[in-house]
Amino acid sequence: MPWFRRKKKEPVEEPKTVEPNINQSNNNETVPTDTNSVFPEQNLTVEQPKEGVPPTAKVDEDDAEKYNRGLEKSRQSFGKRLTDLFVNFNGVDDDFYDDLEETLIEADVGFETALQISEEVREEVESSRASDPKVISQLIVDKLVALYTRNGRAEDNHLVFAKEGPSVFLFVGVNGVGKTTSIGKLAARFKARGRRVLLAACDTFRAGAIEQLQEWGKRDGVDVVAGKAQSDPAAVAFEAVKKAREEGYDLVLIDTAGRLQNKVNLMKELDKIKRVIEREIPHAPQETLLVLDSTTGQNALTQAKAFLETTDVTGIILTKLDGTAKGGIVLPIRNQLHLSVKYVGLGETVEDLSPFNPEQYVNGLFKDLISNRIGG
Repeated sequence: MPWFRRKKKEPVEEPKTVEPNINQSNNNETVPTDTNSVFPEQNLTVEQPKEGVPPTAKVDEDDAEKYNRGLEKSRQSFGKRLTDLFVNFNGVDDDFYDDLEETLIEADVGFETALQISEEVREEVESSRASDPKVISQLIVDKLVALYTRNGRAEDNHLVFAKEGPSVFLFVGVNGVGKTTSIGKLAARFKARGRRVLLAACDTFRAGAIEQLQEWGKRDGVDVVAGKAQSDPAAVAFEAVKKAREEGYDLVLIDTAGRLQNKVNLMKELDKIKRVIEREIPHAPQETLLVLDSTTGQNALTQAKAFLETTDVTGIILTKLDGTAKGGIVLPIRNQLHLSVKYVGLGETVEDLSPFNPEQYVNGLFKDLISNRIGG
């Protein structure tokens, strides 16, 4: 058996150039007057959107169908694993429970959760003296459903907005997880719901990151504040929140760099961005959202733990659930990180980046394995 086996029962118009002015502040905090010591001289642009509309979205598709479609790969994969578990079933013994734990771990529900489910199944099988593979299989699913549902009720999945003035959401995550795309989709979503949105291109280091966010701004029809490549991200953040406060924007979405190679520098950079934001808008950012790629499975947890060491994260955006068989990753994220999943990516369109709904998530993950148990 693998290493994790448990011991047996022993155990836009042309952009206009604007100059950053960090001497302006709306609170009493002292701001350095030597701007060059804080922000190197640089040109910032405010990209005005060209006429256009956001990417087509299936706005009439209900949540249940969206989750069913988005979690199809995970549902089919888990169903196959469960079927394989019982192919050579010779009764319930310690070897069976070891195999059950291995099956659950391979489904990315997490090591601790696998042990918990195995122990709960063991206790119920022993108390009821169940021996029918179909009964035991259904019992495993029921225990997973109960655990996912129980944990889902205990968390707040809603985004926090400012009671007055602009709200600021800071997005963090390693390169390639879909961070900038998530910002673009959320911008379109909130604009369609009547909010005036401003984007800030503070990932000034990754090649193409600024242009990618500017392209989303054009597609969504929202403004983008951007600097030159390699410029100081905090200067861009400052100009964005200053513009939002002075011009009446409702929401600022800030992209950041995703370099984890040097956590000290990353921590300093994020801290600097946050200080600049709070000078202009007290109590902001209202959300610091960590974007994780669900296709990486347990590696997403490793990334998350590293970011939690560098900044205060308020919630998770889990992308690409429709492209993976590792949809069970939501549970270890909750159990190990103690963070709420706030949005999930269930497809390619804007509306497919959806607010996380624990009940529909459980439906989508176990729909074909439950005997008329959920949602009906």
